[in-house]
Amino acid sequence: MSLASDTPGRRLVLASGSHRRAELLALLGLDFEVQAPDVDESRLPGEEPHAYVERLARAKAVAVAVPDAITLGGDTAVVHHGTILGKPVHPAEARTMLRRLSGDDHHVVSGVAVAVVEGGRVVVEALVESALVRFATMTDTEIDSYVGTGEPLDKAGGYAIQLRGGVFVESIEGHPSTVVGLPLPPVRRLLARHGLG
Repeated sequence: MSLASDTPGRRLVLASGSHRRAELLALLGLDFEVQAPDVDESRLPGEEPHAYVERLARAKAVAVAVPDAITLGGDTAVVHHGTILGKPVHPAEARTMLRRLSGDDHHVVSGVAVAVVEGGRVVVEALVESALVRFATMTDTEIDSYVGTGEPLDKAGGYAIQLRGGVFVESIEGHPSTVVGLPLPPVRRLLARHGLG
């Protein structure tokens, strides 16, 4: 069943508790509501990063999908040489992540999914965008200072490109919104197929 169906009057729901994703979606000028999904974000054994973020994006969109809404879900992972770097829960873990990223390239992969209820079942379309990020070489003093701000905590990979962490990013190949957590160009195209935008 195609997602390019007639969906007049359907509201847009962002299935995310992330303020960053909400801020990015607002840039499209669309009215939407936010509903945080209850989804287990544990990675499956042997699951590749692209498959992981796509699965979670789908799960989040499906978790809050209702007949009168177009639901958007998303998930993002920082990947360094094949290893997913999650959200550090304490300063020491953040320091370890930043030392690992320092002076090297890494990928940020963001999965997005749109879910609608059609004929009594949920239909989902999903995709994954990737960006290549080159990090500057950071001194221990810079790492300690940045970690001391508290910003790296609860940020995938231990940094936020849209905040102070952006000063350590030397270049990006890909759209910056992919790194923040919601790749806007494909999101705009997905939603436009439903008459939004």
